[in-house]
Amino acid sequence: MPSHRTIGVAVLGAGLIGLDLLEKIRRSALLECRLVAGHRHNLGLTRAAEMGLPTTTGGITALTDSVDGIDVVFDASNADSHAEHWHHLEPTNARLVDLTPSKLGAATVPTINGADAATRRHVSLISCGGQAAIPLLHAIAQHRTPRYVELVSTGASRSAGRATRLNLDEYIDTTQRAVRHFTGAPTAKVLVNLSPRPRRRPSVSPSPPSSTLPTPWRSARSSRPPPSGSRRSSPATR
Repeated sequence: MPSHRTIGVAVLGAGLIGLDLLEKIRRSALLECRLVAGHRHNLGLTRAAEMGLPTTTGGITALTDSVDGIDVVFDASNADSHAEHWHHLEPTNARLVDLTPSKLGAATVPTINGADAATRRHVSLISCGGQAAIPLLHAIAQHRTPRYVELVSTGASRSAGRATRLNLDEYIDTTQRAVRHFTGAPTAKVLVNLSPRPRRRPSVSPSPPSSTLPTPWRSARSSRPPPSGSRRSSPATR
């Protein structure tokens, strides 16, 4: 059985996306997480520490100081910070994989141009919606170039962390650009829906049918006086 060298990786950002990525790294026989970097102590860094992983609140500065032995850095922070992260890492030998919708790295969809990623140091994974839809759209475009593509992404509200919500405009712009690039469509439109968790409504007993209404209620209803100005016939004239 051939042996493989372990690849040292670091994760920038310990939000929902960063934590999900850490779980996948832990299951990999080829990847070893050597640092999880955030800007402040939060639940994500606490959980990373509970996994036995080294953590820091020093952000990109602390990561750059500890970059020796790190081959790949996954940026799971936010689009606004990614340019600064690349500025710090470009002089090093580490490869940067962008999980934010910053549009700065080479747009990469593994099933389409994943082989090219090995020759690039700065790779963009576009967006989650882009990775889900672009392979199918690209396959369709091989037979006929679409004139217009509309992509609707729907996600659970609880799965969208703070950075995801802050980057919705970048998400839409980056995904639209990637859809046009990989399909050749001149026009693309991306929409995002965040589905809130349904609230539990208090159970309300249905009203009983009229046949089961209490006798006093029916009696009071039937004995109401007639409207003003109306004549009630006497028993003799009914």
